[in-house]
Amino acid sequence: MSPAEQAKQIVPALIVVNPSGHRSRVPIIPLPFTIGRQGDNHLMLRDNRASRAHARIVAEGGSYFVEDLNSRHGVYVNGERIGRKELANGDRIDFGFQDSYKLLFTLEEDEITRIMEQMAAPRNAAPAGASLAKLRALVEVARALQSSLSTQDVLTAVVDAALTVTSAERGFLLLGKAGDLDVSVARDNRGVPLSITDLRVPMSVINRALRTRRELLYMNFDPLEQQGVRPEMSVADLELRSVICLPLIRIRTGSSHETMVASVNDTVGLLYMDSRQAPADLSAGNREILQTLALEASTILENARLLQEEREKQRMEEELDLAREIQRSLLPGQLPANDWFRVTGSSVASRQVGGDCFDTRALGPNAWAVMIADVSGKGVSSALLASVLQGAFHFAALAAVTIEEGMANMNTFLCDRTKGEKYATIFFCTVSRNGVMRWANAAHPKPLVVRRNGEILALETTGLPLGMLPVAEYSACTTQLEPGDKVVIYSDGFSEAENEEGKFFDKNGMKDIIRDTAQLSCSEMHAALMKRFEQFTEGTVLADDVTLVVLEYGIDERTTTNDERRTS
Repeated sequence: MSPAEQAKQIVPALIVVNPSGHRSRVPIIPLPFTIGRQGDNHLMLRDNRASRAHARIVAEGGSYFVEDLNSRHGVYVNGERIGRKELANGDRIDFGFQDSYKLLFTLEEDEITRIMEQMAAPRNAAPAGASLAKLRALVEVARALQSSLSTQDVLTAVVDAALTVTSAERGFLLLGKAGDLDVSVARDNRGVPLSITDLRVPMSVINRALRTRRELLYMNFDPLEQQGVRPEMSVADLELRSVICLPLIRIRTGSSHETMVASVNDTVGLLYMDSRQAPADLSAGNREILQTLALEASTILENARLLQEEREKQRMEEELDLAREIQRSLLPGQLPANDWFRVTGSSVASRQVGGDCFDTRALGPNAWAVMIADVSGKGVSSALLASVLQGAFHFAALAAVTIEEGMANMNTFLCDRTKGEKYATIFFCTVSRNGVMRWANAAHPKPLVVRRNGEILALETTGLPLGMLPVAEYSACTTQLEPGDKVVIYSDGFSEAENEEGKFFDKNGMKDIIRDTAQLSCSEMHAALMKRFEQFTEGTVLADDVTLVVLEYGIDERTTTNDERRTS
């Protein structure tokens, strides 16, 4: 293999477009290269609908193939579902969801080759020395792009290359900021930095270039007088022979990978050059090279903006991760597990933090209080309000107030704080050693009392959601539990979770599991319900927080007789 052929050998890569539109380049190393939801894949898809091991890319005989690893939703190449397919440069890979990851298989060469291929051949041959200088300038830009230098370094290389290509004497790169233009790079054709004050051309001339939104504004031979500039700011004063203004346009890549300009606001800056001694050289080839450099600068700026957004998003995700850990720590660390009363529970947020919560509290040696709440909405505000409700629940339990008083106090508190903009459904109950359960249901999904024989009793609503009306009243009801009875309490994110066919969980298997496990322990019933839930919802994104709590009432030698319990 010749050195030239070896130089052309490159590592294939995937251009990864995530659901938010951010693009990144991932080399296909090592091989086989695995893709899926699980963290040990070479490319991890952060999408619950993707399979744990969704696809892989292998190399055989100098070609590359993508294979479906028996995924639930399949692998598509250029819109066609495949089991295994040889990849060609530019093939599009996706996974059956319109709003998920898109991959582009690429065998394109490096930035130097890419930039050179974009340059149209000059119509008129340039002197060998000039061509070599231009080539060297373009190589410097490509090297800066490939070396992951700072945005400022790359923009400086672009200005230097533009000065070399046009033979202009001074170059300024200006970026839009708060409605104005700030000088980001200022250089002369020897690479010497210039002062911002060296740019003495009136901003009205520069702004005109932005307003026209032309690809290139080139003014030669007294351009300022042609624009109606005051005599004291004429060409004679500024000693300019040429002015070049090249707008930098925000890159907006759609499905067709076309750069579109919708309004003046799409202009992010401007490349300005001028000459005092001789007119700038804007022959056909130089003009095309200059426009390519402007496109590169625009792309660099857009990538920097996307990187900043990604960093900000990552910072917010880290803060939300911390909030999730704090919220998780607020859940009860130890649940009741004595002879006569046991509880098993779990809560999973559909986002980083959720609006569901549950808690338990001992009311002395012979009684427990249990609460489960679901705050309207999702996200941080709902999570904060859920934490407040947990605190209010503990206060009510410690104050030894009745259920009616506790619910009324929490309702007043929420109404005062949220002004009706947020509300919460809540189920609040107490269970005594003698099996008496007193409860109130503020519009929460109806909990189910499960007898040992499989009989199921729903606990109906007794009041409005908390936080809706200050005058709302909440009554409490009483239910007698028998040894072995269980109470299944859940949020609507559990009962109303949908599968791929749009069916609700509580209508498709939830009660069957409850009946089948009626004689098992609360932990075993909880585990069976969650397993069936995960099977039912596999491949779908959780639309709401999921909370499930199972209470179990038992009996020991200290428990009173049946007659004593019924008369208490």
